[in-house]
Amino acid sequence: MPPAKRRKSRPAPPPPEPASDGRTLSGVPLKLLYTHGDLKNLEYPRDLGFPGEPPFTRGVYPTMYRGRLWTMREYAGFGSAEESNARYRYLLDHGTTGLSVAFDLPTQMGYDPDDPFVRGEVGKVGVPVSTIEDMGMLFKGIPLGEVSTSMTINATASILLALYVAAGEARGVPRRDLRGTVQNDILKEYIARSTYIYPPEPSMRLAVDIIEFCAREMPRWNAISVSGYHIREAGATAAQEVGFTLANGIAYVEACVERGLKADDIARQISFFFCAQSDVLEEVAKFRAARRLWSRIMGERFKARAPESLALRFHVQTAGVSLTAQQPENNVVRVAYQALAAVLGGAQSLHTNSMDEALGLPSEKAVRLALRTQQWLAHESGVANTVDPLGGSFYVEALTKELEEEAAGLIDRIDGMGGTLKAIEAGWVQREIAESAYRFQREVEDGKRTIVGVNRFRSDEAVPPKPQKVDPRLEREQVARVKAFRAKRSAKVAKHALAAVREAAALEGNLVPVILDAVKAKATLGEISGAMREIFGGYRARSEV
Repeated sequence: MPPAKRRKSRPAPPPPEPASDGRTLSGVPLKLLYTHGDLKNLEYPRDLGFPGEPPFTRGVYPTMYRGRLWTMREYAGFGSAEESNARYRYLLDHGTTGLSVAFDLPTQMGYDPDDPFVRGEVGKVGVPVSTIEDMGMLFKGIPLGEVSTSMTINATASILLALYVAAGEARGVPRRDLRGTVQNDILKEYIARSTYIYPPEPSMRLAVDIIEFCAREMPRWNAISVSGYHIREAGATAAQEVGFTLANGIAYVEACVERGLKADDIARQISFFFCAQSDVLEEVAKFRAARRLWSRIMGERFKARAPESLALRFHVQTAGVSLTAQQPENNVVRVAYQALAAVLGGAQSLHTNSMDEALGLPSEKAVRLALRTQQWLAHESGVANTVDPLGGSFYVEALTKELEEEAAGLIDRIDGMGGTLKAIEAGWVQREIAESAYRFQREVEDGKRTIVGVNRFRSDEAVPPKPQKVDPRLEREQVARVKAFRAKRSAKVAKHALAAVREAAALEGNLVPVILDAVKAKATLGEISGAMREIFGGYRARSEV
């Protein structure tokens, strides 16, 4: 018989690709299976507690979303007060239940729009607000006594709060009835964002001034929103986000106590702001861990006695850094699952990013879809039907415990350095975040981390639609407006009010009432900020970390 023909060999098929590399987004190694035995120091389920009771692992309210849904916000502000007002009214018409104001960089940094230093930046990444007229126009036709307003502002938070109070009182809404939040978290600016003006010490004084003022005169207002969002966006891991954010919170409470305020008097006006990244179950565990750790901090370190003083209430924004310009439709999916993590984790307030934000300002269609995502979660998904729906999961409970312990370890290290301010001044916090960001980016570039549509599953597609842009004409109009505002006021009254700001800054009293008098005297944001800069000086960051 002739020899059998040798079959042409085919290359062996590649081994099946693993569904996961067995780590969370932040790199926490995961077991294949979690069981009761992994909860070694937890007498499950007793030590989980109950929602609405310390340590609040399962939520800060007994009924959570069965009693009241989270506040649905969409972060907005651009161009001018008129354009931003139109967007706010559009959002309210479509069902948003709270407003969230983005201010432009000049406003954040304490400059009026006619300052040559900020030419070209007016209205670009938020709304310019320099005067009481601007603030009045921003909320024209919006009932300030009924709507909760969140303002993302830090270095100039005292001035924007004063402008908001003045605008409300001009409409007959007393300050005690105003509801909302001013971010007022200056420490994270030195860590992750850099929109600071003054050195840390006077900046902390201003933050505490706001907390003290609100505790006494604005009982429905959150005087500070300690932000982990920007820390996470800068590249921190989940545990670093919790650890560094709560360390900042500790610094604010310590400063208040040194002022003579009691923890129970201010605790309910302290809120937090976290990021919702893409690893859904890690984010759920992170939120639960943050609540449990803060409850212990307030009770053990600050001796707070009222149960509500131990509760960590927080706003969440989906991860802007995760949005991609490639295949922007994928961002709809990213945002939806990140929002799911926030809801499963028990957020009190939520902003969902728009699919086109990696390209430019969100369009009306995109921002409406982002809002509809929240509404779908609330009314169709079923996740709001029960409290802490993932509570008791072996995996979630074990990861909650692990993240809590790692975050607590970071706080211990900061304590050992002498506190948050010392750790920031030494550059340690910044270095830790930078190293985490570098590791993650290398994993993406090496293909160890998949970003759908970017480093895998790419496709040729049409050029995305042109994003919405700010008309340069609006900057010229804003410059003319602030000049006209100064021209028609009493220069003598404004000058006297600014002198009072300088005098108060040089002393030790609370600056907020003096700033409120100044905005009512028609001093501008840039003038008030400049008056304080003359006394406090400016701050220049370290050139290296």
